[in-house]
Amino acid sequence: MTAAAFELAQVNIGRLKAPLDSPQLKDFVDALDPVNADADAAEGFVWRLQDDSGDATNVPVFGDSWLIINMSVWRDTDALTAYMYQGRHREMLARRREWFEHIQEAMVTLWWVPAGHRPTVAEAESRLLHLRTHGPTPYAFTLRTSFPPQGATPLLGEVPEGLGCSL
Repeated sequence: MTAAAFELAQVNIGRLKAPLDSPQLKDFVDALDPVNADADAAEGFVWRLQDDSGDATNVPVFGDSWLIINMSVWRDTDALTAYMYQGRHREMLARRREWFEHIQEAMVTLWWVPAGHRPTVAEAESRLLHLRTHGPTPYAFTLRTSFPPQGATPLLGEVPEGLGCSL
């Protein structure tokens, strides 16, 4: 199979410092629609998890009401990286410590899915737990240590200082 037969799934889970309707999270909540619109229009964007409100802030993850999930599918790591580290999304990343607890364990993971597959929350939870247990592997990896579709040799990526995970 060719690389085009695969797309890149990503999940990012955050533990809120305050309720979504609190003054502390107002800037974050106000930016959700514009940031999601930027993603929807980004080169290489394929799909994102959302509920009837247009985002995924009410989608349960790991049975913890203080966790929120962002899950999407992209053409490849280059498309995801180009979106993540520019514009409004980069501004949000730079301010994430205002809104989210700092968690020592991995809260972001990537994996390849067959083109057209839309991952479930349960699938994302499984991939993230695998990354936490085994580190980056072809099954679950990071932008810093990624793998090509069906690849066993890691590819080391560049992540702007202070904006990515340490794995």
